[in-house]
Amino acid sequence: MAAFHFTAERLLKAPVETVYQCLSDYTTHHRHQPEGFLPPAFTRLDVLRGGVGAGTIIRFTTRFGGRSVTRTQEVSEPEPGRVLVESGNGERSTFTLEPRGDRTLLRIETTLVPTGLDALLMPLLGSRIMAPLYEDEMSRLEAYAREHARKHEQAA
Repeated sequence: MAAFHFTAERLLKAPVETVYQCLSDYTTHHRHQPEGFLPPAFTRLDVLRGGVGAGTIIRFTTRFGGRSVTRTQEVSEPEPGRVLVESGNGERSTFTLEPRGDRTLLRIETTLVPTGLDALLMPLLGSRIMAPLYEDEMSRLEAYAREHARKHEQAA
């Protein structure tokens, strides 16, 4: 099977520490808005072990084009505070954060191993499906991280 690769990036108006905290805490921050930042395409997220950072195991369901897919992945932190990886069954999403002053350059790189009909469709339609999903997720993450940082500043 040929793997499908997709990369998206965005400059977020939020500090790198806050963005990383939101990404690495699956128990508190990943839920759907208003409690979290996951877009509606993620119809379910369960934390099976851990919950924050390396060693966390998650199971999530995404829905595209009328089809749902459930994946189980383990989280690692090859560079804590900068790189977070979700991987399982040969699939992998890497979240790389680079500080840009009080902003964060976020790059998401995903490798999927499509099977069946998806193996034929992903090379043709994968980017058209993934681009809006990742744009939505990064936009929601930016708004969520900004609000989280504002609340943290008010509490201090």
